[in-house]
Amino acid sequence: MAPFGRDAESARELLAAHGYNAETCPDLASVAANLDDQVGVILLTEEALAGDRQQLEWSLAAQPAWSDVPIVLLAARRAGHPQAIEKSRVALIASFTNAIVLERPIGSASLTSTIASAMRSRQKQFESRDRLLEVDAARRATEAGEAELRLVADALPVLIGFVDSDLRYRFANKAYEHWMYMSPDEVIGRDVREIVGKEGFAVREAAMRQALSGDEVRIELSWPHRDGRRRDAEIRYLPRRASTGAVDGFYIFALDITERREAEEELERRVAERTEALHSEMERRTSAETALRQSQKMEAVGQLTGGIAHDFNNMLTGVIGAMDIMKRRLAAGRTDDLARFMDAASSSAQRAAALTARLLAFSRRQSLDIRPIDVNTLIASLQDLLQRSVRENITLRVVPGPGLPQATTDANQLENAILNLVINARDAMPQGGALTIETSEVEVDVAYASARPEISPGRYIVVAVSDTGVGIAPDLLDRIFEPFFSTKPVGQGTGLGLSMIYGFAQQSGGQVRVHSQPGQGTSVKLFLPASTLEERAVVDDTTPAAIEGSGQAVLLVEDDESVRLLVRAVLEELRYNIVEARDAAEALPVLSSERHLDLLISDVGLPGMNGRQLAELAREHRPDLPILFVTGYAENAAIRSGFLGTNMSMITKPFAIDALAAKIAGMIPTSPVA
Repeated sequence: MAPFGRDAESARELLAAHGYNAETCPDLASVAANLDDQVGVILLTEEALAGDRQQLEWSLAAQPAWSDVPIVLLAARRAGHPQAIEKSRVALIASFTNAIVLERPIGSASLTSTIASAMRSRQKQFESRDRLLEVDAARRATEAGEAELRLVADALPVLIGFVDSDLRYRFANKAYEHWMYMSPDEVIGRDVREIVGKEGFAVREAAMRQALSGDEVRIELSWPHRDGRRRDAEIRYLPRRASTGAVDGFYIFALDITERREAEEELERRVAERTEALHSEMERRTSAETALRQSQKMEAVGQLTGGIAHDFNNMLTGVIGAMDIMKRRLAAGRTDDLARFMDAASSSAQRAAALTARLLAFSRRQSLDIRPIDVNTLIASLQDLLQRSVRENITLRVVPGPGLPQATTDANQLENAILNLVINARDAMPQGGALTIETSEVEVDVAYASARPEISPGRYIVVAVSDTGVGIAPDLLDRIFEPFFSTKPVGQGTGLGLSMIYGFAQQSGGQVRVHSQPGQGTSVKLFLPASTLEERAVVDDTTPAAIEGSGQAVLLVEDDESVRLLVRAVLEELRYNIVEARDAAEALPVLSSERHLDLLISDVGLPGMNGRQLAELAREHRPDLPILFVTGYAENAAIRSGFLGTNMSMITKPFAIDALAAKIAGMIPTSPVA
């Protein structure tokens, strides 16, 4: 403060008493020198202003923008012209923007009250100063953060930008120089359409609109360099939300993925090349495997035809030779020794029939009479025969499984299969040993069947024939089911036994498994489907006796003239009345006529309409007519249960007269059939 005379000390004491820190100045220059941010109020007397005010005015003008220090002016009371005096005071303080004039004499209360009011005003200025300092510090921090953020954004190998809701750029990093060939300053403030172009915007617009709706968006597109070089980009649009929650724009992040794309394409190309090479290799292998299989087939066919030719030549020699001798002796009138040659011819013919049956079994084309069979009962009925088939130095043991369900199979073929396996086991034990026939039930699950496609899941009855013989070498196991392949010495066996068993098992819906170790023995397991029926089939081993007819009418349909001649002769010997037809065309008029018929005998494999089709038409005219099918080989008749209808039966060529007579007698009713 700068009061005049004694007023200075009095004012200082008064203010000190009220808690103010007051400092006296002898003149305005001293006031100007002490003026800083700590000064709250300047107290001046009017007399002090009489000196040079310029330095004080400069100090006041140099205050910061927030500062306007209050000045309290103590004016002296004067006599004379009041208006002139007031005008002079106003002119005196015109240069001070924040001045308060108090006229002396003034009481201490008024002075302290004015000083307090001025101090409050000054305090508000200090508060404004502090706020400005805080704002300035925040601004500088923000600028520093933005500078650091831009430094980081510019250093990243990623195009980064921000676009507001009006699709105008508000931020762009240095990468725009590389991607758009524009500096960030050239990008910021401009519309997206101006930066990416009309075509570029058309590609991006849908994704940008989706981002403005609040979704994060990722797109990949081609973004070539200015010089045409390839560049692929992955662009992400991330929406930004204001404090209100509304989307006010989105961030842009673009990454150059050209190298990744090229690597992926190169990988795909290599995979395609490798796949093509693999396909070629698979085709080559398939071709080689096909050629190998064809070679194996040709070898098997060669073995098959050679074996058949050899065996049939031997059998035909027996038949033809015996017949020639009988013709010669009949011509010479010698009949005393004909029976021996007839037996030889019959034996050779029976061997030929057995060979044919084995071939059909191997090819799975034999006619099977499949029905539920009690396997334990069947094996028990064979035990005497099996015991006689082995030597005394071989111990035969039968181990029937308890409580087995029935097996669905052909009883006669199962008997032949078991007998074949027993004979094979006997021949594999020239020094004697143990032979075991065992039955059991197994469940084949899906996992086991999936690894072995030749067998289906389900329950099976297993007939295992095991020996302690010489065994089979591992390199021969894969060939044991081939036709005419045999591990026995030359002349011992045809090589069709296991082939027949394999075909029979496959045709029955089962499988054959062979386990063998050289020097320890062999076990052959025959898998047969288990039946769900509870009725036990009875195994009948009796040979039917020939039963003669009594003139019943039989329609015989057979295309082979020699077979038709022989069957007619057999039927006439059995005292049946025969009507012949060579095919279905000749038989249909007879069937549709009023002629009385007791039985239809038809070959299955007729030319044109087959025997089963003829039977269907016959039933239209004669619903109750019994029908007997005769077959040597017919693919459709392989499973009798699916081939035969009501009151139908089947007999397989070649057949004995007694078997045919029994079949006919069992089918022709005692009362005539119209």
